Amino acid sequence: MADLFTLHRGTAPLLVSVPHDGSEIPAELAARMTPRARIAPDTDWHVARLYEVALALGASILRPRYSRYVVDLNRPPDDVSLYPGQNTTGLCPAVQFTGEPVYVDGQAPDEAEVAARVDTYWRPYHAALQDELQRIRTTHGRALLWEGHTIKGSDLAFLFEGRLPDLNLGTSGGASCSPALQGRLEAALASQTDYDWVANGRFKGGYITRHYAAPGEGIDAVQLEMSQRTYMDEATFAWSDERAPRAQAMIRTLLTAALA
Repeated sequence: MADLFTLHRGTAPLLVSVPHDGSEIPAELAARMTPRARIAPDTDWHVARLYEVALALGASILRPRYSRYVVDLNRPPDDVSLYPGQNTTGLCPAVQFTGEPVYVDGQAPDEAEVAARVDTYWRPYHAALQDELQRIRTTHGRALLWEGHTIKGSDLAFLFEGRLPDLNLGTSGGASCSPALQGRLEAALASQTDYDWVANGRFKGGYITRHYAAPGEGIDAVQLEMSQRTYMDEATFAWSDERAPRAQAMIRTLLTAALA
């Protein structure tokens, strides 16, 4: 199942997971989707490239091959909503971030197909994540799981009103990491002037952050949701050579503070 994801195994007590980096959609699924959905517009575009700066820190990096439209690796396998009362897109999304359909009429997956996708795509990624996390904790006595995410920061009224802050730190309301770690990250964010930010705002951390966190057992988990305007063109999905290096420097600053 290794062709479903790639794992770079590092030397530091840090695992970076980028579960929405994948953009590939199998042809038989794409044939059932709307033209817009076939280009996987809700991908966390270039997020693995952003986090290449983590390699110099000794990080392990886990990235998937396939789009969240195949199965969302950051949702629970029973598809219980992580944000009750708010719009979300689900385990095998039937709607895009805009609220528009992913599938042409009558072609959305049924429960049996969703279960099959969980077995085929979701479980292998999570098995690899859990194994690497445990290896890191065994080796170092601690582990930091860093969830790297990006999203279009405006014009997504289906998910949030107005403009999303540049940097959105999520620690499940402080439950997924130690208070000291949260304090270091907030201090690093407060000391910079390039980006506006919020902690535990609209995005508090998804399934991976919440499920694998065990601060009392030496496993801290943090999610960073970055607005894509910080490093790319949101309309064309093009990487920005002007903006991206500064965003990467911010990521490195946060990871360094987290590992301190």
